[in-house]
Amino acid sequence: MAKVTKDMIIADIIRIDEGLIPVLLGAGMHCIGCPSAQGETLEEAAMVHGIDADKLEEALNAFLAAKNA
Repeated sequence: MAKVTKDMIIADIIRIDEGLIPVLLGAGMHCIGCPSAQGETLEEAAMVHGIDADKLEEALNAFLAAKNA
């Protein structure tokens, strides 16, 4: 199973599973289609949006774990 880490680029995270998009949007990260998503890490984007990167990483991995269970 793939795992999301804070140092991954947003675009790469979406490539793992497009079902992660609603998780990102629900956390307040509305930059999914933004050009910055092509080169910004999860941690960098979280910082810009005032989101706890650790909690978001956990939520993304929880989604993947539940889907693969």
